[in-house]
Amino acid sequence: MANEQFLVELGSRIKQIRSEKKMSQINLAAKCDFEKASMSRIESGKTNSTILTLRKISNALEVDVSELFRHGQDN
Repeated sequence: MANEQFLVELGSRIKQIRSEKKMSQINLAAKCDFEKASMSRIESGKTNSTILTLRKISNALEVDVSELFRHGQDN
């Protein structure tokens, strides 16, 4: 898998979990102490997030960080 595709899939998974939790992008960004634009870039796969950023996101979503990497049949 190309790096760009990986980032898109990761962002899509974050968005999916956020939507399942009925949380807006603005609310998730606020819980992570990010700007909404930063969260938008992460969800669209336009930025390569650090593991610490992903940890903040997983904590805000109340899921294990490994959940951010599940996709396809693993959901």
